[in-house]
Amino acid sequence: MRILVADTFPEDSLTELSELGHECHYRPDLGSEQLREALLGTEILVVRSTPVTAAVLENADALRMVIRAGSGTNTIDRTTASGIGVHVCNVPGRNAVAVAELAFGLLLALDRGIPDGVADLRAGHWNKQRYSRARGIHGRRVGVLGLGRIGLRFAERAVAFGTHVHAVENPERDPRTKDRAAELGIEFVSDPHELARTCDVLSLHLPLTETTRHIVDRELLAQARPGTILLNTSRSELIDESALIEAMDTKGMRAGIDVFPEEPESGRGTIESRLATHPNVYGTHHIGASTEQAQRAVADEVVRMVESFDAGTVLHCVNEDSLSVDRTGSVAVSAHSGGVS
Repeated sequence: MRILVADTFPEDSLTELSELGHECHYRPDLGSEQLREALLGTEILVVRSTPVTAAVLENADALRMVIRAGSGTNTIDRTTASGIGVHVCNVPGRNAVAVAELAFGLLLALDRGIPDGVADLRAGHWNKQRYSRARGIHGRRVGVLGLGRIGLRFAERAVAFGTHVHAVENPERDPRTKDRAAELGIEFVSDPHELARTCDVLSLHLPLTETTRHIVDRELLAQARPGTILLNTSRSELIDESALIEAMDTKGMRAGIDVFPEEPESGRGTIESRLATHPNVYGTHHIGASTEQAQRAVADEVVRMVESFDAGTVLHCVNEDSLSVDRTGSVAVSAHSGGVS
C-alpha cells in the first residue's frame, strides 16, 4: 500500500513500514494545499496536527484510511471522510502519561512562578521575596474535567502530591475508571459549575464536541474562586478566550495553556494571541504528547494498525457508524481496544 506520513514520525518506524512491503512517503513539510496534491494515489494517510480538510479529502482518489497519530480527531473532516468511505482512526491512550505530565508541570510552574524566576535569573536579577510567595498545592482541591485516559493519569499525579481530586459524576463512565477513581479517593460533584465553585485548580481533559465547546465560559468562570488556576492541554475551543482573559484581569485567575486557536499550521512560525501573551498565562507550544516515550508508543501502534488493516481489520475507527460507502472492500472494523476511558 502507498502510505503518506505528513507529520513528524520516528525514522525506525518508517523503516519498519517499508520493510513490511509498503511504499512509504515521509513529507512532514506539507501544508494543507500541498497535501491535496501529495495524496493522489495514497491509500493510508498518517497525520498528527496537519489539518485534513474537506478539500484535501475530496482530492484523495485512492484514500482508504486516515490515521491520527494521537487521540483527538477534530483536525480531520470526519463528515467528508465518511461520505467518501474513508475510515478515520486514532491512537487512543498511548500519549496519556505525557499529556498528564505536562499539565501537572504547568500547575507546579504556575504555583511557584518558575518561568518568570528563570527569566529574571538569566537576566541577572535576584528577587527571593517575589518568588517566595507560592501557595503550595498540598491539600488543595483539584477539579478534573474529563476523567478519561489523560484525566485519570493527571488525577493519579495530583493525588500523589497530596491534593484532593474532584470530578463530575457520569453514570455512563467505564467501570474500570470508576474502580480506579475509587482507589484514588476521587470525590464527585454534580456539574462543572460546582467543580468551579469548590476547587482551587481546574484541569481540562475533554474531547471537543458541540457539548464541550466553550464549556469554560463566562458563566462557569463567574463561579470560580479568585486566584483559581486553569489548565488546558486538550483543545483550545473548550475555553471562551475573552471570558478567561476577563476573569484573569478581574479576579486574578491564572492559566497554563498548551493549545491556542491561532497556532501556525506548521511546527514553526509566528503567533498572535492575546491569551499567549497575557501575564497570567504560562503557555507551551502544543507539546503535550511530544515526549520520546509517547511518540514511540504512538508510532508502534500506528505500525500495528497498518498491519491489521492490511490483514483485513480496521483498529480504533471513530467514524464506523457514519460511513455511507466503503472503500475498504472486505476490511472489518474492530471495536475500540485497550485503555481506560
